[in-house]
Amino acid sequence: MSDRHVDQVADRVHTIVADIFDSLDRILGSVVACYRASGSFACADLAGVRPEIFACLSRAHDVVAGAGVIVAPGVLADRRRWLEWWQAPPEQDPIFLDVDLDPESLDFYDYTHAEWFAVPEHTRRRHIVGPYVDYGGTDTYMLTFTAPAEVNGRFLGVVGADVRAATFEALLLGVLAASPTTITLVNGEDRVVATNSPRLPAGSLLPQPAPHRLPLTGSPWSIVTTTGDRAISSL
Repeated sequence: MSDRHVDQVADRVHTIVADIFDSLDRILGSVVACYRASGSFACADLAGVRPEIFACLSRAHDVVAGAGVIVAPGVLADRRRWLEWWQAPPEQDPIFLDVDLDPESLDFYDYTHAEWFAVPEHTRRRHIVGPYVDYGGTDTYMLTFTAPAEVNGRFLGVVGADVRAATFEALLLGVLAASPTTITLVNGEDRVVATNSPRLPAGSLLPQPAPHRLPLTGSPWSIVTTTGDRAISSL
């Protein structure tokens, strides 16, 4: 696939993804520093990570809807499980996400089975999940970016950021609208991440396999193009 519009979309996607993971790397560095500085890593020590979490939410306020640290079971001395997760409502200070982490509760949130946690734990590599409906938080289509945190081979958990699918698509509007053909960014399940077609809302599945596909390095996504459905001039 050789098309300057496709190349422009690919470059823009790479830039956005890199910026998000750069912010996560700063949080990750703070987690590792706090862990190494603590004789017995406890929940209170995670307060030392909050400045980087808040900085991420502030720096990328128009992009990141939530960010934080999800700790692997057994890592903290005083808590079996913990989410140091903060959300960024428009024009408000960060709000702590309080979830039920009691295994005996009917509302127990066992995050260890979530793809955004389990895959980085297994692969020890960055991962992107979505779009998926975030029923537990915003009830909107969300993308979740996570990266593993580890020290000397010990898995501490993941650092992560939530980005609304609509926000991510909006960041691509300029390059998508410039294309005379339909360009669609899809995940590994052929679910739409972003597109310039009014017939393919974010989160929907491609109606049929795409003949032209460009895998993007550094993400689980691909760009597909079709000529039968012209792109709209603006979204």
